[in-house]
Formats: sequence, structure tokens, C-alpha cells
Amino acid sequence: MPMAMMPMATILLFAILLAGGVSSAESSYIEYNTTQRIVPGKINVHLVPHSHDDVGWLKTVDQYYFGGNNSIRGACVQNVLDSVISALFDDKNRKFIYVEMAFFQRWWRQQSNAKKIKVKELVNSGQLEFINGGMCMHDEATPHYIDLIDQTTLGHKYIKDEFNQIPRVGWQIDPFGHSAVQAYLLGAELGFDSLFFARIDYQDRAKRLKEKTLEVVWQGSKSLGSSSQIFTGIFPRHYDPPDGFTFEINDVSPPIQDDVLLFDYNVQERVNDFIAAALAQANVTRTNHIMWTMGTDFRYQYANSWFRQMDKFIHYVNQDGRINALYSTPSIYTDAKYTENVQWPLKTDDFFPYADKPNAYWTGYFTSRPAFKGYVRVLSAYYLVSHFLEMWLWILKVDSRRLFKDGFFFMLSFHYQQAARQLEFFKGRSASGPNTDALADALAIAQHHDAVSGTERQHVAADYALRLSIGYKEAEKVVASSLAFLADSRSSTEQKNSVTSFQQCPLLNISFCPPSEAALSSGKSLVIIIYNSLGWKREETIRIPVSSERIVVKDSEGREIESQLIPLSNSTLRIRSQYIKVYLGKKPRETAKYWVAFSVSVPPLGFSTYIVATTKETEGRSPTISTMHTYEASENNTIEVGQGSLKLLYSADEGKLTRYVNTRNSVTAFAEQSYGYYSGNDGTDKDPQASGAYVFRPNGTFSIKSETQTPLTVVRGPLLDEVHQQLNSWISQVTRVYKGKEHAEVEFSIGPIPVNDGIGKEIITQITTTMRTNKTFYTDSNGRDFIKRIRDFRKDWDLQVNQPIAGNYYPVNLGIYVQDDSTELSVLVDRSVGASSLADGQIELMFHRRLIHDDIRGVGEVLNETVCVSEGCDGLTILGKFYLRIDHIGEGAKWRRTVGQEIYSPLLLAFSEQDGNDWMSSHIPTFSGIDPSYSLPDNIAIITLQELENGKVLLRLAHLFETGEDKEYSVMASVELKKLFPNKKIKKVTEMSLSANQERGEMEKRRLAWKVEGGGGESKVVRGGAVDPAKLLVELAPMEIRTFLIDVDYIQMVGG
Repeated sequence: MPMAMMPMATILLFAILLAGGVSSAESSYIEYNTTQRIVPGKINVHLVPHSHDDVGWLKTVDQYYFGGNNSIRGACVQNVLDSVISALFDDKNRKFIYVEMAFFQRWWRQQSNAKKIKVKELVNSGQLEFINGGMCMHDEATPHYIDLIDQTTLGHKYIKDEFNQIPRVGWQIDPFGHSAVQAYLLGAELGFDSLFFARIDYQDRAKRLKEKTLEVVWQGSKSLGSSSQIFTGIFPRHYDPPDGFTFEINDVSPPIQDDVLLFDYNVQERVNDFIAAALAQANVTRTNHIMWTMGTDFRYQYANSWFRQMDKFIHYVNQDGRINALYSTPSIYTDAKYTENVQWPLKTDDFFPYADKPNAYWTGYFTSRPAFKGYVRVLSAYYLVSHFLEMWLWILKVDSRRLFKDGFFFMLSFHYQQAARQLEFFKGRSASGPNTDALADALAIAQHHDAVSGTERQHVAADYALRLSIGYKEAEKVVASSLAFLADSRSSTEQKNSVTSFQQCPLLNISFCPPSEAALSSGKSLVIIIYNSLGWKREETIRIPVSSERIVVKDSEGREIESQLIPLSNSTLRIRSQYIKVYLGKKPRETAKYWVAFSVSVPPLGFSTYIVATTKETEGRSPTISTMHTYEASENNTIEVGQGSLKLLYSADEGKLTRYVNTRNSVTAFAEQSYGYYSGNDGTDKDPQASGAYVFRPNGTFSIKSETQTPLTVVRGPLLDEVHQQLNSWISQVTRVYKGKEHAEVEFSIGPIPVNDGIGKEIITQITTTMRTNKTFYTDSNGRDFIKRIRDFRKDWDLQVNQPIAGNYYPVNLGIYVQDDSTELSVLVDRSVGASSLADGQIELMFHRRLIHDDIRGVGEVLNETVCVSEGCDGLTILGKFYLRIDHIGEGAKWRRTVGQEIYSPLLLAFSEQDGNDWMSSHIPTFSGIDPSYSLPDNIAIITLQELENGKVLLRLAHLFETGEDKEYSVMASVELKKLFPNKKIKKVTEMSLSANQERGEMEKRRLAWKVEGGGGESKVVRGGAVDPAKLLVELAPMEIRTFLIDVDYIQMVGG
């Protein structure tokens, strides 16, 4: 380069060198002083080294771990952990936090014992700290709270077992909005002292930056209030460092060059940059403590490139003396904030919806990949049941020889329920036998914020689904063998293993159940065991597909019961044929012709048995074949549907619902239901934001009218009525009104969504009434608390409305309701969906999305799910359900809570067969795992019942109601442990934190008492009292979840 083109600084350096100005300078080893210290009176910059490692997103979880498929992204978590651990060994002052236990677990099992000992020293010294501690960093919009608890418990148990550590801090830095349940349940109730995250609405962030309210005390539950609050920090930008301070190998931030013999010496320049960035952040943060998140996605694959620079910055910044820098962790930062003893702003409700730009509301993912969301929800309930069944087998273990010797088999024959409590078949957990571990692991990582959210790439979604399928297959064996043991009552003392074989029907939703079809077609009797995982008795109507109308149904006592045959609709047969071929690769051998429906009664935490036999072998009445009538669009009359209290009125000529009537409570209301779609914005206008996996940006609203000449077909029978509607070739629904129920069940089929017009579509349904709801509606938080929403309004700032549709969408996992002065309309769902009330008296739900543009949020793939068979590929069809009911004001909560729990925990069906009629005499037809005289209160649910490896019982009880939600059920409730474990001697009951990794009493002693601005004025929060060791009564206040470890012993039988 000619001298004239050289920068002036370079020319001056040449001049100094030529003059011998640096001849005395020396380049030598520099020992950087990285000693951790907090300096009062100075700004303290807490450098928190971290790597955000998605448990699947662009690559699968395993590909991310071992570095596979790097053509998509060069990310290898194994390298991250190897490199970080090595760097921590080099300097005892360095620190690192790690979050995702699914990755750490994979890495840990590959380490030598010597390496493990050294790593444990890092953990014990605080250099390596586990933060959050779940198997993944879960999503906060689309999972159910039970799944959040389970995945966190799994991670916390691993940390406790391997390292004897208890995570103190929540670290939800990447989820796309934040729920109230995260704050109080997955935060304070875990014993966390603080919670940190990055993503909040851009308008909210701007206001908080201006007012220094990025750090708050968050009270997520109005029922639990300050007793379950948590200090919450929102990062001033993203979860990466300030600009100019990222140091992965290929990052462009200038490193500190402090060798005086090399060009570009820049120590003071970089120190000044550091101080300027620190002062800027201090200006928007209260107290003299600020946090820099030193890392971002999949960083530290070469950890020295980061730590070398942080060593230098700490050394030179502290030499400068204007501010103080230190290696830190969120725990150290939290303690420093607490020590300042200041008051913090109060935050209530949640941080939904999230927008990062005016036209970019991240509300589409509330619905994205609805089939996967439904699969996760179904297997979540199944996992709960499989644990329960394992548990009852363990609970009922006594010495079988003693039981039969003392005459108890006689009681088995005549007192089924009481005898079932005392069964002594033993089948505990076995490391070599089938268990639920694989399903637990698969469900845990499925809660990741790029998994159940539906924001992953297609091959990653398939990987999650495959893991769930593998887990289900293993758990299915547990369920089948458990039910066989519980149902088999033969007295042979040598009978150690049951030979009864049970099958289940995971494709029952598409009317495919081989045992119910094959057994009847071959002239055998079908045995159905129906298991109820809830703590109260359930009476429901179930439906199974059958191939013949010449059948009879008998209950647990051998009595013939009323049943109803419903012909399979053309829509059902089409979906059945297509998707069975997709799943099995071939068409089924049998062809189901009907659903047979019959009413069942199932005891709490137990099962009942029903027999479906052919009339050739059993004399008796055949089921009632439903009557069917198709109404022409030209008919001008009103159709009434419903055999019981609930009546739905339809207009024949318009082919739609017009009125809802409940004759029992005199509720009558105008009601309509319709379908429509939003066209997905393609991002070609002034703002290039398209609608995609994350973002919902509609570009027009279109109603979907019926295209058929026969819009209504009504099916009537003694147990239920159905209204079949085929709107077009890709949308149909069946509305069911059961005789004994006061709500409507709507089963819809949507897809394949047509996109051959070049327009992506987002499918909605609307339930419309004349209620005056004043822009107000209520949505649940992860299936727990209901939060008040007001259209076009935010409690924390003056909302600038840019997207009046997407900006009013919220996540719904349980339900949504609206109310006026006299009436309330409630809708419950079977999986996570996006929902809103965009007009007074109306509820809107989004069920399916198929889009043809990417929303430029990183996934780099359009949300266009397809299903392929030999004939080719087409868009995905979704089958789902929602439930609706209208009540007098104040009376809807009981239905929402109890039926909502039943939707989450459906009855489990298992099938066997018999050649003769001796099932009832050779098996136990009815069983309940608790005292036969007892059931849980209607406001209490068991959400965990699990035998641990050490033989203890993990029990979680949840109060289902909020304070003031229901005049009868929003009260203190109690559970009698002695009646939950009737044949066990309870030796000790220890209350634990939510994730069961520490005693509740010790957790409360350590809890930090944060001060709130304008503190006081809160009414006293009431919680359940301590468990008396003699009475063994557990109290639960509204919205309280209590977790216990129970030590039990066997009760000795008489004469034993």
C-alpha cells in the first residue's frame, strides 16, 4: 500500500518505530486478574457466560448434540460442553451456566469417572451452575401445566441425583411470550429466587426502558398473590451481549489486542467501549448492578475465544476503575439485587401476546402444527395413566399365599371393589422390563419452545413424533400388563404372570380399532376395560367402531344395557381409509360399519368392564339403530336436537345453529357457529412481513359457506343425537348432544386446506351470541388460571393498534369464555389453539394453518404440512374437538374446571376377547385403587402418582379453582391420605417443592422477600396447613398445588 493511502495512526506508529520509540517495550505473559468481587458505589457488570442450545429446531435434538447435518447449521453441543469444561479448568474464577438437561445428560453419560469427579468439583464450587434445570427450555404458550411440571421435575431430579444441586433461577430467555403460570408455578413454587427472559412486546419494552421497569416483582396468580411472587428480569435487548462483544471464532467484534509489539493495540479503546455500553445499560436499570448475557445460540464451541476476551475485559476494566466487571451467574446477580433492599414495580397477569415489530405478532404458533399439538396432549394424559397403573400394582402388593390361605378369594368373588383394593399381584418397576421412561423423555423435550410450539422444521417435527411413538409403544406394554394383572383374579399361587392379553386403539379417533372389529366379525365376545384416572366417579357415553349390528352390550354385573348404533359417515370413512393406509402402509382387513355407543360408569382411579357380544351367542335385545334424516336447503323449518336437558335448534334452510336451550336451568340464548379463514399475508406490501410458523399476519377475512345441497344430516337415538355438516370438500363437522350432558361436543375435520390458488389459509370457527361483553374475554394460562383480556388494550402500556386481529389473539390450552350481566359462554378445547373475541358476544378459535411463505424468523421453511401415500402428497387433515356451553352468570366455572379435567384425562379403553361367557367369573370386573367409600372432592385432582426408584411415592394434588371463581368450589378442600392408600401404612409424609427436589419448609426459609412499590393492601393469602401425621389430611387452597414424598409400609393381613 502506498504511504499516502495508509491510515494516519499507522503512519505515526511507523514513525515511532523508526525513532526507536518502542525499543524498550517488552511482550510477555500477562496474568489477568479475574477475581470475582462486587464493589459498592460502582456500576457492577455481571458477565454471565451461556450458550442457548435448542433441543431441536432446524436440526433434531441428536443432530444438534453430535454435530450432524451441519449443512443446515454448524452446531455441536458436544463441542460446547467439551470446550467449556476445559476452559473452566484453566481458571477457577471463570463461570458458566447451563440450562438444557437433555443435552447435558447425553454428554455426561459419555464421560469417564475421573472426568466426572472433576466436573462435580466445578459444580460444587459454583463455576458451573445449572439454571432452570428442566430437560428443555419449555414453551410457555402451548404446553399444559402438568407437562411443564413433569419435564422440569425430570431435569431437577437428574441434577439432584447426580450433583446434589438445586437450581435457584428461572432462565426462559427465548420463548415467544411469557405466561402467568411460568411466574408463580414454574418459578416461585419451584423455589426459584428469580426469573429472566428476553422476549416481550416491542411497545412494552420501549416503555420499560424509559421508566426503568425492566426488572419487576411478578405475581402471576391472583389466588396465591405475594406468597408465590418472583423477582423477574427482562433483558434490555435480546439474550446476546451488547453490540461489539460477541467472541465466537468467526464473530466480527474487535478483540482486545494487548501485545505492545503487535499492531492494532487497542486496550483503552475497548475499555472505553465496554464502559460506554455498561453506562448505557445502567441508565435503564435500577441499582448499580447490570447483567450482560455473554453468549447466544450454540456458542462456546471454542470456549477460549470467549473466555480469553472476558478475562482481558475484567482485568483492564477493573484496572481503569470507573466501573467493576466480574464473572457472574444469575444467582449471584439476584443476590446482589436483593442486597440493595429497594422496592420494585409490581407485575400481574402475563406477557402475551408478543410482537417484535408493528406487523409481527407471534400468535400464529399458538395453532401451528395442530396434529402434533394434539399428539402431545393425548400422550401426556396417557403418561399420567400409565404411571397410575404402575402405582396401583405396587400399592396392592401383599403376600398372595397369605391372602388366599385366609379366605380372601371368597371375598374377591363377591365384593369386587373392596377385594380389588387388596389384590396382591406385584409388578414393580423393572430396569429390564417395559417402563414409561422413554415416553417421559420424549414428552419432556416435546415441551421445548420450538417443539410443541410448532415452529420447528418438518424433519424435526417428525423426529419428535417418532420419539413419542417409541415412548408410547413401551408405555402401552406397561398399561396392558398392568390392567391384566389388576383384572386377573385366578387363585393359583404359582400364577405369577397374567396371560390375559389387552390391546389398545391409538387410531380410535379415525374409527380404527382392530380388536373391536375383528373380535365381533369372528363371532367372539369383546371385553372392554375402561380406566378412569381421575379421583371422582365418571358417567360417560363411549363409542367404538364395530362391523355388525347384531350385538349386545353388558355391564360389569352382566346386565344388558342400552346401546345405540350410529352409521359411519362418508367423511369418517374417507379419513379412515386414507390415514390407515398412511399409518400402516395398507388398507385394513376389516371394514367398520357403525359406531356403537353406550353409557359407562367408572369408579375413581379404577376401571369397569363391559362386554360386547354377538346376538348369535347371547339372547337379548340388539342396540337401537339411529334414525337419520337429511334436510334439504329448501326446507323452511326448525330442527331440534337433543334427548336430554340440552336442546340445540338449527335452521334447515340455512343449515346452521340458531339457538341454545337448557330446559333444566332455563338458559336460552341465540347462538350461531360458522367457519372462515384468513388469507396469510405474503409479505409483498410495504412491510415484507409474511404469515408463517411464528407470526400471524392476516391479509383478509373470508367466510366459508356450505357448498352442498344437503347441509344438514341429523342422527337420532336414545343416548345421543348428532348433526352432520359437510361445508365443502375439506371441512366437515359432527355436533353431538348426549342425553346426560349439558354441553355440546363438536368434532371437526379440516383439510387438506387448498393452496393451489397461491394463497395460504388459516382456518377459524366463530361462535356468535347476542351477549354484550364490553370487549372483554377470558383465556386460561397453561390450563390453570383464567386471565382477563380486553380487546385492543394492554394493562401495562397504551397500546398502538397495528394488527387488530393478530394483536388480540391469545393462547388457549383449556378454554375461553365471555360473559355479560346474565350469561356466560364457555368453549373448551382438546389441544393448544389460538383464540380471541374480536366482536362482543363472540368467541373465535383457530384450528389449522397451511401457509406458503416463511415469516423470516429463523426456521427458513414454510408451514406446509403434507401427508404422503403411494398416490402422492396432499395437505394434512386435522381431526379435533371443542366443547361449548352457556350458563347463567357465575355458574360456568364448575363445568369448565371439571369437564376440562375430563377432557385432559379421557377414559382409557383396553380390549380383550373371550370365547365363552366366563369373563366376569374369572376376572375382576370392577376395580378402584382407593377406598371404595371415598372419592376426591370435585375441586381436587391428582396430577402425579408415581413410585420412585427408592420406593417412595411421589404425590401431587391440585386445587382446580381460583379464588372467587365459584361460590361452592373456590374454597379450602381436603384429601384423606389414608383413604387414598387404604392398604398401606403411611409412615411419613414430607411436603416438597413443586419439582420434589427440596423440602417445602427449607425452601420457604430460603425464599427471598422482595419489596414491592406501594406494598401492602393485599388481603391475606390463605394456603393449606401442615399435614398432621395422625390425621393425614391434606388441605388445598384455591389454585394451590402441593407435592409430597410419602414413605409407606405394608399392612399385615390377619393371621399373617
